[in-house]
Order: sequence, then structure tokens, then C-alpha cells
Amino acid sequence: MTGPDAPDEPSDATQVVRVGAYAVCRRGDDVLLVRASERTEVPGTWFLPGGGIDFGEDPADAVVRELEEETGLSCAAPTLLGVLTDVRPRRSGQRVFSVRLIYEVRGLDGEMRHEASGTSDVARWHDARSLDALPLAGYVLEALALSAK
Repeated sequence: MTGPDAPDEPSDATQVVRVGAYAVCRRGDDVLLVRASERTEVPGTWFLPGGGIDFGEDPADAVVRELEEETGLSCAAPTLLGVLTDVRPRRSGQRVFSVRLIYEVRGLDGEMRHEASGTSDVARWHDARSLDALPLAGYVLEALALSAK
């Protein structure tokens, strides 16, 4: 039996599915990135603004919320570019299957600021032609390639 009336099945705590929404923000040759804080398993790594989608939250609303939380910027209606997936291990022994919805956002408004006590600690524009010099999260270049199509 499957569906909402099915009995609970035991879950495998070593495997986690995480669904997130991420923003590709461009300004000329620059792209907006945020740096992972010490609160993460990958401090110092740069990634796109974004993060987990709350239960019942529309993914487009999630990317707008996450962008504002991590950078202080608001945006016009985001456009879905594509979906990226990967599996990575955590120090805890869990394996995380990440499903990332990649959105292009335009019409940025507001004053940029850094996130206080969150999963990122710095928001900064970077020259897209020099990203190979940064420690990037694995999905970033693939996500940026979606917006170049």
C-alpha cells in the first residue's frame, strides 16, 4: 500500500533527500556568490544564494526568501533554468541526495549585506571569468552554464 494512508515504513537514516532552490544573479560579467560559514561542513566554500525549501513552500518563493536572507537583496519573479542533482557524503556518515532547482533572477533591489549567524557569512560579486580561483561548491559552474544557454 502506498499513499497517505500507508503505514509508516522505516527510513534509512543514512540517506537523506534535500530539495533546495538557488539563484543565479548576474551583473555584467559578475555573478553573485555567498560563502559558507563555519556553521557548515564546508566553511569557506562559495555557492549560489539559496537553500532548502520549507515544507509546502513554492520553490520560486523559496529562492526569493533565501536570496533575501543571505544577501539582503530582493528580486523580481525568478525563472526556472533547470534542475541539478548530486549525492555527497556528510561527516556524520549520511549520504545526501541533493535536488537543486536553479533559478535566474533579475531586477535585484535593496542594499547588499551579509547573513548574520546563518549558513553563509559573506555575499559578494565575483568576476565570472575568474571563478576557477575560488573554492566553489560542485554544482555552481554547472548551474551558471544553465544561465548561459
